Amino acid sequence: MVIPQIAVSVFKESVRDKVLYNLVFFAVLLMATSYLIGQLTAGQEVKIMKDLGLAATAVFGLFIAVFIGIGLVSKEVERRSIYALLSKPVRREELILGKYAGLVLTLLINVSVMAIALYAVLAYYDFTVTGLARERWEAPALDPNLLKPVVMILIELMLVTAIALFFSTFSTPMLSAVLTFGLYVIGHFNADLKNFEQVVESAPAAWLARALYYVLPNLAPFDIKADIVHGRAVSMGYMAWTAGYAALYIAALLFLSMLIFSRRDFK
Repeated sequence: MVIPQIAVSVFKESVRDKVLYNLVFFAVLLMATSYLIGQLTAGQEVKIMKDLGLAATAVFGLFIAVFIGIGLVSKEVERRSIYALLSKPVRREELILGKYAGLVLTLLINVSVMAIALYAVLAYYDFTVTGLARERWEAPALDPNLLKPVVMILIELMLVTAIALFFSTFSTPMLSAVLTFGLYVIGHFNADLKNFEQVVESAPAAWLARALYYVLPNLAPFDIKADIVHGRAVSMGYMAWTAGYAALYIAALLFLSMLIFSRRDFK
């Protein structure tokens, strides 16, 4: 029961963080603004509202995952509260898992709020638009499939959270943020490393790029926003395989985080 208690504690601490409220507020505001921007583009209103809404969910969710994730461990060390925690019957592995579960719960609540806000904006537009305008839509405004990219965004953020937590176990908050953002950017272009041998003539460089392709996280498969917005089908099998990849990568990162943290000397 220790891990759930730590998770709830992390969630309560995150909720009290004013930065968290500001990020969610600006995300919801951007979704509402997308309605006004959509009025300027004839026939593309729904696409723009969906695009901006999903992009806001992904970007602001990323900020929440990184800026809270990098402080999960470092804050305890800086405030020296880590000694009080470790003096209790709490294993270091349980502390890591509890911290991670707490931030995942925080992400789940915030992504849900942003998804509800997006659907609210779309519902208002769907209520005010005429029947002729709906004929130009590639997908309905209140498309249930819109939940698919939201779920994939959440899974991607869970992976980013594990990356941030991993770096926070042995690095400073600033460096952890830089490394996490760096891996996030690289992860969306990871497929280019697989074909790097077609660009360079050096065999060692091509081998290194291929090795990095398999070691670094591949985040591009999580981005299905364009497919859903344009009414293209995304199968549940594809989502299951991608979620399975994320689960394996998260498990590996959490294992390494627990291994590093369990051997860290705080004296």
